[in-house]
Amino acid sequence: MIDTGSFAAAADRLRVTQSAVSLRINRLEGQLGRPLFNRGKTGVTPTTAGREFRRHAAAILRSWEQARLQVGGTEGAVSSLAIGAEVSLWSRLGFRWLDGLAAHEPKIALRSEVDGPDALMRRLAEGTLQAALTYSPAVRSGLDCEMLMEDELILVSPWEDAQLSDVRGRYVLADWGQDFLRFHEAALPELPIPEVQMALGTLILRYIATRPLAAYVPARSVRSYVDAGQLFPVEDAPSFAQEIWAVWRNDIESTLREVARDSLGAAVAQVQAEVADLLGDV
Repeated sequence: MIDTGSFAAAADRLRVTQSAVSLRINRLEGQLGRPLFNRGKTGVTPTTAGREFRRHAAAILRSWEQARLQVGGTEGAVSSLAIGAEVSLWSRLGFRWLDGLAAHEPKIALRSEVDGPDALMRRLAEGTLQAALTYSPAVRSGLDCEMLMEDELILVSPWEDAQLSDVRGRYVLADWGQDFLRFHEAALPELPIPEVQMALGTLILRYIATRPLAAYVPARSVRSYVDAGQLFPVEDAPSFAQEIWAVWRNDIESTLREVARDSLGAAVAQVQAEVADLLGDV
């Protein structure tokens, strides 16, 4: 409720009824003997006790996640790591990271999650995740941000030798975040925001591969479509460099963090080599 400002919004996030959330809060307040929220017509705000309890709740969640990983993880695991990523970063980088971690440390218990950037930052701060991949990091106490690489987005279409003028009216906007939208408005005034938009950019390739439409996609992901003659770079369209970040809790055990960073670095190097090769070809 502290994050959402209302019981209704909290219920939507938890996928339960509003009455269930209200009942749980009432029971918790009864056990603590103090109100945790001020209720008003415009929503709820935390009391002093509520703000103090949140700090303890974060520690409880962190301890629970660590216990769940270590006790319920792979038998014989000597360490555990919970990592998250935005949905499009799993296919491009996250899966390779998991492979590298498993190869470097066979006895590590791994848990992976997918979420939006705001939720990833919140879960890192709470301690339910230890590391995350995101396009939109947030500077917070207890977290370290590290820029990994720039992911190149290029405009492709199903028409060979296409120009921007050919794309107008046959274009789908993939949502690659606020920075991309600002780039789009400034660099592509001749390509207005279309009626068709897709919030999950990672699905855009599958969509346009079978339709007469153009879109911005990650350069690394489009190679097989270019090789097959299904999609072609739009010759006069600018590309967009999108930063990919790793965010770490700074209380990760030092040896585990070293293994995790080395594995992630190897995955990044592999992706960068593929992108350089593709951009050189196209």
